[in-house]
Amino acid sequence: MNALRNTAVSGLAGIALLAVTGPVAMAAGPVSEANSVVCGTDDATGLAVSAGRAEECSAALQVAGAYTRDWDGTGDAATTVHAAGSTWSCREQEGSPNPYQQCVDTSDSSRWITLTS
Repeated sequence: MNALRNTAVSGLAGIALLAVTGPVAMAAGPVSEANSVVCGTDDATGLAVSAGRAEECSAALQVAGAYTRDWDGTGDAATTVHAAGSTWSCREQEGSPNPYQQCVDTSDSSRWITLTS
């Protein structure tokens, strides 16, 4: 019984801490989960858009929008998009359990975005 009470108290303390600290970067997507942040959703598809760094969120949403306008849904071939001042290579990746879309800046592979359901 003490273990259940301690678990409940710990859970409530965690919720209270989150409520006090406000929004935080959430781990998302299968790529570099510890360092990714959820930026929002793509307007056309409703898929969650994530980036490697919070300061990349504006670019990530632009890239996601450009990609979903050009993406044919087949998932096999890479799609090249021009957005946020760069050229991005996008394609479907294997995921667990669902596949996801990933775009990588062709001139800087440390810049990437994912679209997940």
